[in-house]
Amino acid sequence: MSEITRLLNEPADGPDLQAVFERLYPELKQLARARLAALSSGQTITPTVLVHEAYMRLVQAEKLNLNGRRHFFACAGRAMRNIIVDHLRAAGAQKRGGDQVAITLTDRLGEDGPAESILDLDQALDELDQISPQQRELVEMKFFAGLPVNEIAELMGISNRTAWREWQRARAFLHARVADN
Repeated sequence: MSEITRLLNEPADGPDLQAVFERLYPELKQLARARLAALSSGQTITPTVLVHEAYMRLVQAEKLNLNGRRHFFACAGRAMRNIIVDHLRAAGAQKRGGDQVAITLTDRLGEDGPAESILDLDQALDELDQISPQQRELVEMKFFAGLPVNEIAELMGISNRTAWREWQRARAFLHARVADN
């Protein structure tokens, strides 16, 4: 059992999220930096703000029952996704819907995809969740939490080959959905 899993499972009064975040803070900040690198330089959200906001959302979540490293990274990735999307929506609302920030999906979703809005990706992920929650979780762990496919496979309890195959299917679905927008 990893130290993170132990910290999430041992306390009778709930997971020790502060200790988990303290141990994973450098890794989470590096992941946040990578996620935000695709945004334009005019954005006001920073990696520190993103990690701290993710921490606050997880701490404030009612009945949060994290049962291991996989679940923690899935929740942290989803929280980061929601924070980035909320930030972009707020910025878009201030501009009355114009000048949406475009990001390149090619760094995680494929080699030849066009630059698309992260808001389109968010909508496509919601559609993917209706079809395959497992694929949506895999995409969030890869794209938003920055985990490699082999680590995601281990966390999800599936083979590397299955994880890779699911990643390919999810990526194809997302490219098709984002291209339609």
